[in-house]
Amino acid sequence: MLRFTKMHSLGNDFVIIVGDDMQTSLTQAEAKSIANRNWGVGCDQILLVIPNCAEKNIFEVRIYNNDGSESAQCGNGARCVAKFLLDRGLADGGDIILRTHADDMRCKIKDEYTVTVSLGVPNFEPSEIPFVADTAQKIYELDVNGEPLMASVLSIGNPHAVIVVPDVESAPVDELGGTIENHPRFPQRANVGFMQIDSSNSIRLRVHERGAGETSACGSGASAAVIAGRRLGLLDSSVTVNLEAGQLFVEWHGEDTPVLLTGPTTYVFDGRLLLD
Repeated sequence: MLRFTKMHSLGNDFVIIVGDDMQTSLTQAEAKSIANRNWGVGCDQILLVIPNCAEKNIFEVRIYNNDGSESAQCGNGARCVAKFLLDRGLADGGDIILRTHADDMRCKIKDEYTVTVSLGVPNFEPSEIPFVADTAQKIYELDVNGEPLMASVLSIGNPHAVIVVPDVESAPVDELGGTIENHPRFPQRANVGFMQIDSSNSIRLRVHERGAGETSACGSGASAAVIAGRRLGLLDSSVTVNLEAGQLFVEWHGEDTPVLLTGPTTYVFDGRLLLD
């Protein structure tokens, strides 16, 4: 019987599992079953947390998308995990470090509901995103269904394409999100953000997440959008990101500095699940 906790941030929902020496990973089939909204618990991502016995506030985390594939980054999920660990007495009130395949995410509890996470320094080198291009650029032209489309491309632990649109409500998220996610220039697929700029410190955003489809909120997607907009000279260093279900706050001061993501976390319920 697998014990789990369900949490969300602005509707971006997660199943959190505390593993041990016997439970250090999930198979793709197991992850897909847990995340299924009809037959399982249902979530955008699963986060499997492995405590570090040597240091109380350091945890290994494996992240699974709802199609069973693994991800190296999940900003909203990291913030929910940090709040979960503090509430369950598995971490103390100091910074909580979550170690993923990509990097360490340092989380700080701000108040009863709000958590800030450092997602590290963004990467723009095509070979490391990964993205097929000869040289790093601030914006690239993609051939999408035979039409040119301009996109910023970067990694914040996972690959992102960010497209500036005049109206996010009418943006072709359903039509183009999956196509861009699976574009041949993204060998490991990509998260796709459609960003409307309201002012230099406020944007509206919809995100098609790799392996999950469109979600009501995406922390790394919000961060990627602000990074892209700032590199294009369109945004300030602190930006409010307006998503379907509420607001996230992103701070990035430019090249070689980490991006900070702040937003709410919400506990939903605990449960037990019998895996096949």
